[in-house]
Amino acid sequence: MSTQLEVIELSKTYHRKDAVKNISFKIKKNEIIGILGPNGCGKTTTIGMILGLLKPTKGRVLINNLEIETKRVDLLNNLNFISPYIELPKKLTVKQNLEVYARLYDVKNLKSKIDYLVEELRLNEIIFKITGELSSGQKNRVSLAKSIINDPTVLLLDEPTASLDPETGDFVRGFLENYQKKSEASILLASHNMAEVERLCSSVLMMKNGTIIDRDSPKKLIKKHGRENLEEVFLKLAREKNEFK
Repeated sequence: MSTQLEVIELSKTYHRKDAVKNISFKIKKNEIIGILGPNGCGKTTTIGMILGLLKPTKGRVLINNLEIETKRVDLLNNLNFISPYIELPKKLTVKQNLEVYARLYDVKNLKSKIDYLVEELRLNEIIFKITGELSSGQKNRVSLAKSIINDPTVLLLDEPTASLDPETGDFVRGFLENYQKKSEASILLASHNMAEVERLCSSVLMMKNGTIIDRDSPKKLIKKHGRENLEEVFLKLAREKNEFK
């Protein structure tokens, strides 16, 4: 399958401190790749550079073989994201927020698309509520609706089920699985929910101190490091002084 997202020798330095150091990876069409690591390892910085929000110190990001730094305006309709660190406008209702973002992405079938997302993501009871008055879990589902409103070919998910109760979290994971199969999108998933990553991802990038120190399928990582599950692999990563070999 064709590659829809390619990161090539990407680095970001802040005040002589390397947040991301010379990382490279590809995500093919219809593929979900996980990116794991302790807080401060460079996951969010990497996502920021892929979106074109942060200028890399070195390296390139290609979306459908076009470089994001020089073709960002042309590529915006192919991208979207969700992050718990970025809130939607608080004073707008859920419906108003979705309408604003649909227009920003020039969604043609605006009403039918919003109706579909409201139904699929269980937003019926909150559609006319002020976004700033929602619970964190409700806000999360609204942000997910916003993230796929333009049918992106590359979707970046930073903690997509954070603050959700187990049942709703499971519902969202099922929704993402179905969405990915239908859309054949390339998805990069950053999460601290190891069971989520095992379930959704065909391959995982393990990051530490701004570098990718291992990569493989969840099952092969578990076997390689002699652990019972991916959470134990993650803990080994976080606690070791030296990098994986």
